[in-house]
Amino acid sequence: MFESIRIKGAREHNLKNITLEIPKHKLVVLTGPSGSGKSTLAMETLQKECQRQYMESMGMITDSFTKPKVDSITGLSPSISVGQHVTNRNPRSTVGTLTDIHSFLRYVYSRIGKRPCPTCGEMVEQAAEIGVDQGMNEEEEREGTVSCPSCRTSLPKLTMRHFSFNTPEGACAHCTGLGEVASLNAEAVFDQDKSFREGGVVFLNEGLIEYYGNVLAAAGTYYGFEFDLDLPLEKYTVAARDMLYYGAESEEFSRHYPDVQPPKTVSKGKFEGILTGMWRRFKEKDGDAAGASYGHSGTFFTQQTCKTCQGKRLNEESRSVQVYGASIADLSSWSLSDVHEWMTKLASQLNEQERMLLQPVMEDLPSRIERIVNVGLSYLSLDRQTITLSGGEAQRLRLATLLGSGLTGVLYVLDEPSRGLHPKDTEGLILVLKQLRDLGNTVLVIEHDPEMMRAADHVIDMGPEAGSRGGMIVGEGTLEELKATPASVTGAYLREEEQSVTPRKRRKGNGQALTIRNAHLRNLRNIDVSFPLGALSSVTGVSGSGKSTLMFDLLAEGGIEHAKRPGCDRIEGLEHIEELILADQSPIGRMQRSNVATYTDVFTQLRNLFAGQPEAKKQKLTSKHFSFNTAGGRCENCQGLGVVTLDMNFLPDMEVTCTVCHGRRFKEEVLAVTYQGYSISDLLDLSIEESLEVFALEKKMASMIELLCEVGLGYLNWGQSVRTLSGGEGQRLKLAKELSKRTKKHTLYLLDEPSTGLHPKDAARLLVLLQKLVDADNTVILVEHNMDLVRESDWVVDLGPEGGEAGGQLIAMGTPEQVAERQESHTGRFLKAALS
Repeated sequence: MFESIRIKGAREHNLKNITLEIPKHKLVVLTGPSGSGKSTLAMETLQKECQRQYMESMGMITDSFTKPKVDSITGLSPSISVGQHVTNRNPRSTVGTLTDIHSFLRYVYSRIGKRPCPTCGEMVEQAAEIGVDQGMNEEEEREGTVSCPSCRTSLPKLTMRHFSFNTPEGACAHCTGLGEVASLNAEAVFDQDKSFREGGVVFLNEGLIEYYGNVLAAAGTYYGFEFDLDLPLEKYTVAARDMLYYGAESEEFSRHYPDVQPPKTVSKGKFEGILTGMWRRFKEKDGDAAGASYGHSGTFFTQQTCKTCQGKRLNEESRSVQVYGASIADLSSWSLSDVHEWMTKLASQLNEQERMLLQPVMEDLPSRIERIVNVGLSYLSLDRQTITLSGGEAQRLRLATLLGSGLTGVLYVLDEPSRGLHPKDTEGLILVLKQLRDLGNTVLVIEHDPEMMRAADHVIDMGPEAGSRGGMIVGEGTLEELKATPASVTGAYLREEEQSVTPRKRRKGNGQALTIRNAHLRNLRNIDVSFPLGALSSVTGVSGSGKSTLMFDLLAEGGIEHAKRPGCDRIEGLEHIEELILADQSPIGRMQRSNVATYTDVFTQLRNLFAGQPEAKKQKLTSKHFSFNTAGGRCENCQGLGVVTLDMNFLPDMEVTCTVCHGRRFKEEVLAVTYQGYSISDLLDLSIEESLEVFALEKKMASMIELLCEVGLGYLNWGQSVRTLSGGEGQRLKLAKELSKRTKKHTLYLLDEPSTGLHPKDAARLLVLLQKLVDADNTVILVEHNMDLVRESDWVVDLGPEGGEAGGQLIAMGTPEQVAERQESHTGRFLKAALS
């Protein structure tokens, strides 16, 4: 019997021939500076080998499943990786549907729900038959009728399908169960002063202008009129405008030529119409405005709450059904903590018949909700769309679901589950991880939070630094043992933390302030909040307390031009700000081709540098040949990606190294050109930090590299896809890009948890950069949970006291010392400890 997972000779990426044992059936924390090799060890070595061995045992192994660079791994268990990426982007997916809680509630309402009789108003029961119920199998539910006990009116029996907004029986007919109705701002799509060729359709790129232009010209010829592509749109005839807007087969256009059959082919002029195409794409994405684009046409759609169902998604009959004073639509809009309270009361009020009817769900449903509450998500509502969840929220929701699966003997690999959590909520998360462990599982957590390390049975510290200077085990054992290990980076930081903190002199600001008056958006409770300009401020509070609503949905949404905006009375002090830079944690790109080098514009400089080398001039290679995005110098087998995607049928698609270029992206003649001994492929494989020495003489590139290192991203590779970056990494990349455009204007920087994903040592480096920004006469406001950063702020605004409906109040506002003294502040309790 293996009591540990034994890894021998791990050499993937920057790992230095590591050999170690990970104890099984324990809570193990893997820590170390950013880029020290934690993810390489946990995800790309351990998790990958678990998958490979599993596939091999199933007889499904192929050459595509390459073994990680490791001599051997023994004692492996089946593994489940719980990352921070939101995978389901369907707008119909909600917290309720994702966790199956909505299905359980539909069962409850279809069995014991009561609705008013449309004739006399008397409440009519479902009259379910005990003993013949089909459980939660919707397909086998019996249809029938029920009678009003008062006037004997016959009503159709309601099934689980009647309480689903994803079925015709339950969905509101007006919005088809989406809760919102879209409208398209057609005026914004077209620039009437320009011709089609000049960009009259504002979002079309050059390629589409040429393509659609040819189709439109052919359509004009087909119908016998000239479609002038160089004429300003405002001078179009009604027929030409209807063709452009709605297409050849539309009613709007065909009324001009009622006797002419529309063209059958594109070459003859079969044109869909710009607005018609936009609506089609919008509907294909199921009402997802963000994904409705060819170009960025999704930004022209606005969503408004459906007036028929008031955003409740269900039809009137389904909304009228009640169980103990609440409809299923009411429950869906409540916070999960309130739903849990309602469920507890319901269980105590059921009569004997109802108890028997609900037996299949009453044991699992309350515990399912309780698990989500315990991972710090009590503020979420069941109707919250999954696409609006942060990476941390999505990960913790999956954790709560896994806890209910009852699996044992599994290796769980988690990537920073405490990311985005207030220290108060981390306590609940630790409890859940310990429950997973106590079921007989091994829980391996990549983590920077000292509280998580204290709770762990075993801590593995990697380092000593990032990239090529990392990849070693520098300490193992309990947290106390790490502190006693001289080589441990984490231990050294914690030893310093235990020494008394020297109070820093707080800035008063430049005498001006930014004040949000009567903020009442979402759960904000009519609060007035002020921030001193020319200072470093932090907005704190538990998850769901209203921090992001205040800073990003209210302050950032209207820019600096409009003092009046929805959600508050006004914002004072905007006239003192010349520029606003927002760096939140939204994805910075979903394109496989976008990488760190292209996003920061370093790749353009890199290509120009290579095109200027003697060997490139000799072979007549231009900067275009050094791009993997255009044909010419790239490998055409993988189209410059270095990897080829394999369709794995019922498994997720898998990327494997290109067999032609072996992952090097370019043709041999391009790779033959070198700078300082490196080919362009070699440089894309280098980490940012490693490339600093190579580009020391290239001032523009060197300054960007130094900036990226300052924000704690020196460990990233230049060729790394931006799709693989966490929210925190993406945010710091945005910040570095903005900072490279040095300006003398007074700038307001709004940052969303910039310390996310950073080791405390790296967070301290980031703090130095933020303080420099303020010293250069700028204003920085952070939404932050990291008490090390909050402690060093000049001003703190604390919201709460809890999340959701129990949040949105101003609990404290002042210096960190003043907030620490507020007894009712959860942040104050942890801040007091950080200041001592």
